Amino acid sequence: MDETTRRLAAARENALSGGTSAQVRPEVRASWDRARKRGVHPDRSLPPVEPAADLVGELTRQHRLADVWPTLLRTIGDAATQTGHLVFISDPAGRLLRVVGDPATRRNAERARLVPGALWNEEQVGTSGVGTALALGRPFQVRGPEHYLSVAADFNCSAAPIVDPVTGATVGTVDVTYPVASANALAMPLVAAAARLAGAQLGEQTRQRDDEVRARYVDHVLRRSGVRSALVGADGRVLHTTPAGWLLPQWAAGLEKDGPMTLPDGQRVVVERLSPSGPFAVHGVHHPDRGGELLRVQALGRGRALVHVDGVPHELSLRHSELVVLLAAHPGGMGAEEMARQAYGPNGKAVTVRAEMTRLRRVLGYRLRSDPYRLVGRVSADFLELERSLAERTGGEALDGYPAPLLPASRAAGIEALRDGLHLRVRRRLISHGDADALARWIASPHGRDDVFVRRMLAAPDEHASPGE
Repeated sequence: MDETTRRLAAARENALSGGTSAQVRPEVRASWDRARKRGVHPDRSLPPVEPAADLVGELTRQHRLADVWPTLLRTIGDAATQTGHLVFISDPAGRLLRVVGDPATRRNAERARLVPGALWNEEQVGTSGVGTALALGRPFQVRGPEHYLSVAADFNCSAAPIVDPVTGATVGTVDVTYPVASANALAMPLVAAAARLAGAQLGEQTRQRDDEVRARYVDHVLRRSGVRSALVGADGRVLHTTPAGWLLPQWAAGLEKDGPMTLPDGQRVVVERLSPSGPFAVHGVHHPDRGGELLRVQALGRGRALVHVDGVPHELSLRHSELVVLLAAHPGGMGAEEMARQAYGPNGKAVTVRAEMTRLRRVLGYRLRSDPYRLVGRVSADFLELERSLAERTGGEALDGYPAPLLPASRAAGIEALRDGLHLRVRRRLISHGDADALARWIASPHGRDDVFVRRMLAAPDEHASPGE
């Protein structure tokens, strides 16, 4: 043990027993104080090893550092071949993911739990290369006795956080560890350079992913012209806004689920998850003063349904019109097989329905749910409103709400049943009310002109038969 190490060891014993020493760097002394307050014991504490080794391997493969591990090895790989040296990376929590070195050195390090899965953060072990570099947010070297745990006092550790320059997020650390007897003046600058290179590579990957997300999804945002819209990444960063800058980054970071929400400034928005793990589309509610209605369907007399999503109109294809009308008429939901029969006939395929629902979700967003397929949230439809209010309407009021039959161009069995049923009930209401003006309007319309019974009613009002004729 050289003189510097002996002085550090003496200063450590003095400081850990409550004394003070000018030999201890302020950063190290502050780290010791944090560990003591957390109840970490220099001689009895050890880093916990979690999760199990097989899970660590899976975590390593899925972690972002897996993408830059080759870069790190090219930069500092020679250090791992030197006698007594170890190279390892950790995740942002200080969990070791990879440990590289000769077998003898690794076996020696196992006594200090320098193994994959071990948590080397300050909360668990106090002062260490990995933990203190993460705590300080900068490259840091811990020399032998500066470690808080006695079991690690025979090692020098040089570590540096790896930061994605685009997101500002620390994604882990890289560390070179070697015995105190093996001086290595290049370890610290080598580790710092490796961390910078890895961070630059991660930043470029982030920019590429951002460009891919924008190219894939920004059309979904721009589709709602005249509405404040934004595209937010899975990590909570704002990737696009229209108009620019209206959604603040701190607001976007809190997006976790689909549906309506109120921003801190009081603005009402709707959040839509564009894929299972993100990104998200955020749209300002077009008319927040209209009772919060989010989805409205207009299908009476229309060749293709018009849906208003947060006040923004979308004209659907005939097939999508049929599917939306069926869903609106069945609020409890429908399975794919039943929808296939209702929309495509007895030979309809559930797989066809699923494919169309995927396309329809691009318009309806979170309001379209599956298992079973159903519309959620506040939904209104002109044909359902007419149905519910028929008993309270006069003949003329019934006609006011019935410009023409439901999706008259559709030949889907489910739509034909809905259309014929509503048509019959409107006609019965007209006849039972007996208003001559309303009956005249009925036979003047394309959908009532062939109604012989109503014509006879108008010609001989006292002799008409029952409404079921």
